[in-house]
Amino acid sequence: MVNKECIITFPNITNAMKLEKKMKELNMSFKIIPVPRSISSSCGICIKFNCEKRTEIEKLYNDNHIKFDGIYDIIYPNVAP
Repeated sequence: MVNKECIITFPNITNAMKLEKKMKELNMSFKIIPVPRSISSSCGICIKFNCEKRTEIEKLYNDNHIKFDGIYDIIYPNVAP
């Protein structure tokens, strides 16, 4: 089984904070992290969340007119112990 998370990047900190606020209001699980080096972003931070919540996140930013740069799947390969 492959472990996967999603991140969403933003053009600026204002949009990141808007989505963070909306996610907190709905008690959604997420984490603010620096944007991985392999992905460029204007503001330098992104929100990491469970990919199973992607549809809910998309509805949040669409309904609230929150701008974003992209949504990326981060895949972590399983490593045998």
